[in-house]
Amino acid sequence: MTWVFANFEQIWSLTVAHVLLSIAPIICGFVIAVPIGWFAYRFRVSRGVVLTVCGLLYTIPSLALIVAMPTLLGTKILNPLNLIVTLTIYAIALMVRTATDAFEAVSRDVISSSTAVGFGAWRRFWQVELPLAGPVLLAGLRVVSTSTVSLVTLGALVGMSGLGYLFTDGYQRNFPTEILTGIVGTVLIAVVFDVLLVLLGRVLLPWARVDEAARRGAGSVTVKAATA
Repeated sequence: MTWVFANFEQIWSLTVAHVLLSIAPIICGFVIAVPIGWFAYRFRVSRGVVLTVCGLLYTIPSLALIVAMPTLLGTKILNPLNLIVTLTIYAIALMVRTATDAFEAVSRDVISSSTAVGFGAWRRFWQVELPLAGPVLLAGLRVVSTSTVSLVTLGALVGMSGLGYLFTDGYQRNFPTEILTGIVGTVLIAVVFDVLLVLLGRVLLPWARVDEAARRGAGSVTVKAATA
């Protein structure tokens, strides 16, 4: 702990950089992936192609993609945009299939009822499909969040800031305490992000808790009936 307290200012600076580099890919990936997922759900002919292409994006080696970004974007090697775009691609790869499954899980009866009472496609998407798909989308976003926070550490391999620096520097100096500090810091950021997303879900998706309580109540009744 002595080393941690002595270098707290540097650790805090790296933590802030790590958080900032994580937020943008999570948000951008979600915003881009949801329409793609809806498109794959809505137009089944193209669904297989869309999901396959997005799935293949995740197979691209991350370090190679980060190194290739300056050439593709015309940026300098230390530009944070390289890492943000790379992690956004991985976020899209993870999120598109979840988004498709989320819209697929919305009850056809509910969609038919909304259409019957006069909802157009645009209004039905915003007021019916997207809210009801919200809990599954949130679950996918939590996975993307954890993955992104972990992948940000790769930026240290090409000289970018973040807690990954503690890995590379600790390895070069054969100093396990520094490496362990980086690991603990990364895990803590992932946990904080996850807790914030859960809280955000409780605020924006209150009906998800009602459904969960209803399922628990139904399960309790079933168990009591079976044991009676």
